[in-house]
Amino acid sequence: MAGELILVVDDEPNIVQLVRMYLERDGFRVDTAETGRKALDYASRLQPALIVLDIMLPEMDGLEVCRRLQALETPPPILMLTARDEDIDKIVGLELGADDYMTKPFNPRELVARVKAILRRGERTARPSDAVQHMGDLIIDPARREVTVKGNPVSLRTQEFDLLLVLVEHRGLVLSREQLLSRAWGYDFYGQSRTVDVHVGHLRKKISESSVRIETVTGVGYKLVV
Repeated sequence: MAGELILVVDDEPNIVQLVRMYLERDGFRVDTAETGRKALDYASRLQPALIVLDIMLPEMDGLEVCRRLQALETPPPILMLTARDEDIDKIVGLELGADDYMTKPFNPRELVARVKAILRRGERTARPSDAVQHMGDLIIDPARREVTVKGNPVSLRTQEFDLLLVLVEHRGLVLSREQLLSRAWGYDFYGQSRTVDVHVGHLRKKISESSVRIETVTGVGYKLVV
């Protein structure tokens, strides 16, 4: 993980400098871009391991940059920065493709921790001994990273797959948002847990044809039931 290239895209020099300093302290290489168009150009040429992408950018906003990056043969992981709460659902939505988000102002140490967590998820590989999980008409194959409902394949992003797998492995048990962040995201901090709620919402839509459902336990968290 150390030595990997992170592309930081933001038009605020003080934020770029702060993020660069903390990432480089942890051994990452850092390149920067201040506009959306430069971000696309650099992402294509430099092939960074991850992009830290602000929404409010000159020439082309971060949401459009994110959409266009998904057209690449191998889209890079994206951690988006926003000052607007109302953008959060869009940022972590499947149709956009971002892996995570943070709202400004943010703790730079937390940003580095999230970058590491996203990269660890990308490196995660299933063990050959990982058992296929059956629950109702839902089947999860960890080794192949495949999900089917009633025999039909379901397309899930990396984080949605990890979230569903954790819920299946703890079927019938209530998991708090903090537990899900730890087990499915790999975070060892509990800041903005709304990302769990949004991912659960998208996951519910994906498996809506299944007899399995994600149940909300008010004030506690979520559990998977048939």
